[in-house]
Amino acid sequence: MPDVPMKATPEAATLKATQPAVPVPVDERPDSGPAPGKPRSLWSDAWHDLRRKPSFLISAGLILLFLTIAAFPGLFTDASPRDGDLTQFYLQKPQLTHFFSPEWLGYDAQGRSIYARIIHGTRASIIIGLTVTAIVFVLGSLVGMLAGYFGGWVDTVLSRVVDTFMGIPFLLGAMVILVSFDVRGPMVISLALAVLGWTTIARVMRGSVIQVKQADYVQAARSLGAGTSRILLRHILPNAIAPVIVVAMIALGGYISAEATLSYLGIGLADPAVSWGGDINFGKDSIRVASHVLIFPSIMLSATILAFLMMGDAVRDALDPKLR
Repeated sequence: MPDVPMKATPEAATLKATQPAVPVPVDERPDSGPAPGKPRSLWSDAWHDLRRKPSFLISAGLILLFLTIAAFPGLFTDASPRDGDLTQFYLQKPQLTHFFSPEWLGYDAQGRSIYARIIHGTRASIIIGLTVTAIVFVLGSLVGMLAGYFGGWVDTVLSRVVDTFMGIPFLLGAMVILVSFDVRGPMVISLALAVLGWTTIARVMRGSVIQVKQADYVQAARSLGAGTSRILLRHILPNAIAPVIVVAMIALGGYISAEATLSYLGIGLADPAVSWGGDINFGKDSIRVASHVLIFPSIMLSATILAFLMMGDAVRDALDPKLR
């Protein structure tokens, strides 16, 4: 005889309501990802990937350390990078057991602490690198966005201007600009590098805008009567800026290297300013008898450039779906 389903009684309903809920084990709970219908954006998806990349974490830690040194050098040393004592410390070798002391990395031929000069030289390199990157980012993005969006004669004129500046050798052109100044401070060097360094970002932005302006949401905004400025700032710029950010981050290390090269050649920062490139130039004269004068500034310069290059590569991999 088939089973007849029992009717629910008030007593059974009361008993079921009073029973405690059985907790679901953590391992059996559904994934705590984004809610259905709310997928992650490009930036949140990139951040989700970056947090799991060792190269990003290492480079971010190094960059944070360099920024802290540049902003607060007094936290790392109280020694002066310019004062020297020739009678006691002439080319004294490094005292590697005296961590973070003025004699830790030795002294140069003028009796100045190499460790103190490395710490205080971080500020000039970081400031110049960030300033040049900010200028070329704004200028290159503006030129590339206008050329890619309007096309026609606007694109032709701006593209020829970009090609003209790209035909000028970067370091050679910066040298020609800087030799006309008697005083070459960080801002003068930044402007000289920015005048010739914005072309790559302009070309990248132009190509990105040409691709984005064909999207359906841009066509819909134009058909609804949105103005040019609104379309550029609200629809095109946020969706075309990702590759430009990657190029700018990678280029930042190159700008720091360019500043050090100019200072090494005697055209960049000079005394009393403290610069890694100037210290490398000063250390080459005593490389046979005291190689540490040249080696330690070179290591600091290479570590800084490598950190920004690693950061740019990690961000590029996270923002480019083709590389996942």
